Amino acid sequence: MNIHELNYVLCIAKHQNLTKAARELFISQPTLSKHLKKLERELGMKLFARIDNCYIPTYAGSRYLKYAAGMLALKQDWEKERLELSSSNDGELHVAIPLMRSSCMVPVILPVFHEMHPNIRVHILEETYAIQECLLKDTSVDFALFNETNENPKLSYEFLGKEPILLAVSPEHPLAGTAKVKNGRENAYPPVNWEAIRDENFILHFPEQNTGAITERLLKKHHITPRVPFYTRNTQAALLLMMKNQGICFAPETYIRNMSFEKDPICFSLEDEEAFTSTVLAYRKGAYLTSYAEDFIQLAKDYFILIRLAVVF
Repeated sequence: MNIHELNYVLCIAKHQNLTKAARELFISQPTLSKHLKKLERELGMKLFARIDNCYIPTYAGSRYLKYAAGMLALKQDWEKERLELSSSNDGELHVAIPLMRSSCMVPVILPVFHEMHPNIRVHILEETYAIQECLLKDTSVDFALFNETNENPKLSYEFLGKEPILLAVSPEHPLAGTAKVKNGRENAYPPVNWEAIRDENFILHFPEQNTGAITERLLKKHHITPRVPFYTRNTQAALLLMMKNQGICFAPETYIRNMSFEKDPICFSLEDEEAFTSTVLAYRKGAYLTSYAEDFIQLAKDYFILIRLAVVF
């Protein structure tokens, strides 16, 4: 058993198909089949049950996969530490960030990070939460940014910050004329009149998304059954549809402020302690973090401090 064989078995389990696994591993399907048979012969047990062309892990295979994933993670951690100890100042960082959060954060963080670590290559993977968690589990990324979620016992979490979710309407929308901005920057947005929006068209995120789940709870709390011509996972698309008067939408504050509009939308505070989205950074529990990974994490924390200061001042 060697590292290559561990990786082969994990890849077969990932795809449950020998041809697809071989394609990802850049080897031929017969070669991969030969390695699997050799490993099963050495272990004296079947790792997969073959059902047509589908490879399903047996109980023994599931146990083997757990240890194989752990061994590969340890090897990758050692390689990171070995590179850092060699003082080559060279390395890579793989970070998974939701698409819209990436468009806000990356242009602010990366120039500073590059000045600190000019020889570190950063790979930004803009993925959904479910994919991010899978990537973390199989060590494809060093860490990922999520909206606050149920904690996975295999991951460690660091809180980065929170921000309000706002209601946004087009400046041409009748509701825009009702907006009276409060004095002072602590709460610069006028409060929403829930009764006034009861019969509006809504552009909503799907309920399994963080923003979608929060706004769904708030609408139910105010006994509003929304009329929804559009559901989307893309906050930018929701905001652009809103600006074309296709409906009103909810979005995190920085997402709205980060976009460029000919005329700024009119935003309302939801005036509710639930109307906030939190962002956490997660990495595999016990994973080795390089000094440059720790610097990136600190920059992410600083980013959230800066955006709150920008709102206050």
